[in-house]
Amino acid sequence: MFARRHPILFFMLMVCVTGAVVIISITALFLFGRRDSGLEFRDNVGVVKIEGIIADPEPILKQLKELRKNERTKAIVLRIDSPGGGVGASQEIYREVRRTAGSKPVIASMGAIAASGGYYVAAACDQIMANPGTITGSISVIMEFANVENLLEKLGVSARVLKSGRYKDAGSPFRKMTPDEEALLQGFIDNVHEQFVGAVVEGRDMSEDAVRSVADGRILTGEKAKELGLLDRLGNLEDAIRWAGKEGGIKGEPTAVYPKTKEFSLLEYLIGSKVIEGALDRITARVCYFGYLWVPGNGA
Repeated sequence: MFARRHPILFFMLMVCVTGAVVIISITALFLFGRRDSGLEFRDNVGVVKIEGIIADPEPILKQLKELRKNERTKAIVLRIDSPGGGVGASQEIYREVRRTAGSKPVIASMGAIAASGGYYVAAACDQIMANPGTITGSISVIMEFANVENLLEKLGVSARVLKSGRYKDAGSPFRKMTPDEEALLQGFIDNVHEQFVGAVVEGRDMSEDAVRSVADGRILTGEKAKELGLLDRLGNLEDAIRWAGKEGGIKGEPTAVYPKTKEFSLLEYLIGSKVIEGALDRITARVCYFGYLWVPGNGA
């Protein structure tokens, strides 16, 4: 009746309705068709990526919590491509992975490298998979100091340090380290190394002797690491996703879901002084570095 009395209005109404349906359909296909969509309604495997130097654990912790609470996520793959990084950051991620593994299967997929802090994190998973040539291990700690005393003397520059405790400037680049300072710092490193060994013993359910036999900073191939019990299977990321799906009770080919990550913002990057921070970090690293990190040339 309305169509006969108001044909033009009816036509415009139908065009609007059709357009709305098309827009909604395209939007739905875009959202639900994306592999990394956070709106996945099927049972799935969540994938969390750890890439580069481990420094800020917060994004990883957030993603793990999100996937742990998602009832549709039946298992998680921790994709690791990292030479390690900060001790505290690695330990925070390790603890959150252990907590997550208590509620659903967590499989580590090690890419090109998972050394030092990268392996520390992997050890927290239920199972570990790596490529035959993955750089693995480096179960060790490193603390590096630079001494510029002689250089400053040549430049006619001297440093004056005021302190309230005898060890406050231990490791200063302006003077040689005393024997008791070196002993103090070595004891500190040894304690942190013991924490690393203990984490691998706990996470991998290996004997302490077995872990100590390779906990001297050496790196191994994935193939050799498997022989020594440091990982369970050889395979790539897709193999790890299928394995996780099976462990999570998913039948058939599992769907991989990647938690949404904050998009890069140049403005926020500059405002947050990340450029300056990065430059300062590189300069500081030349003077003193401490962490679970493997760098070619130092073997740590």
